[in-house]
Amino acid sequence: MKWDADRYDRDQDFVSAYGRSLETLVPAGTEALLDLGCGTGTLTAELAGRIPHVVGVDASAEMVVRARREHPGVEFRVADALDLPYDGDFDVVFSNAVFHWIPDHPRLLSTVRRALRPGGRLVCEFGAKGNIARVDAAMGRAMRRRGLDLAVRFVFPGDDEFRRNLERAGFHGIDVGSYDRPTPLGGGEAGLSSWLRQFHADDLARVDEDERRTIITEVEEGLRDDLWDAARGCWIADYRRLRAVAVR
Repeated sequence: MKWDADRYDRDQDFVSAYGRSLETLVPAGTEALLDLGCGTGTLTAELAGRIPHVVGVDASAEMVVRARREHPGVEFRVADALDLPYDGDFDVVFSNAVFHWIPDHPRLLSTVRRALRPGGRLVCEFGAKGNIARVDAAMGRAMRRRGLDLAVRFVFPGDDEFRRNLERAGFHGIDVGSYDRPTPLGGGEAGLSSWLRQFHADDLARVDEDERRTIITEVEEGLRDDLWDAARGCWIADYRRLRAVAVR
């Protein structure tokens, strides 16, 4: 998937904003941290302000180019989360809003564990079971009217499923929990359209621009009663998040 880094920072800056609460789970005294799926580097740079060695990695070259430009004093690399070039290099692997993009959680967690030092910690948060259920249902209906299935397949596990995956990967000291987090989208009336163009870019790329606009309008009309907040002038996405801490 090709990411729009400018759109991400402009309309999806809530991703890093919510991630700041996850930073509090990074232990004091951490010497080396890997930010897995760093995006444009906002949280990575904040973590680098208090941790001696921080590396941000992302599969998107567009995101890494933006991160390097915005935070020139921080190390950023393009890397596949399923094939990380690290072996026992970090005290913490930190990841915000990334794991739901990666279907193979057993392989992902094995790679993460290998990157950690003995006693190192995974700190992550991502989409939980039921995340954006209404948005995805509306998008799925719009695509099926055109004889198309959704190309974007997020992975939103329940607590027990993710806990089992952590145990099988060899983690212990596991703490997993999920919660609802209704999320205001940036951009006002255009906020849902911007979100769809970013996170369902692969689906929308299958039709021409006129049809994209029609699909987005159908999705907006289908969700307006449930997710449009007229008083605040914004869309409220039906986010549900899973947060986990586990020790190698």
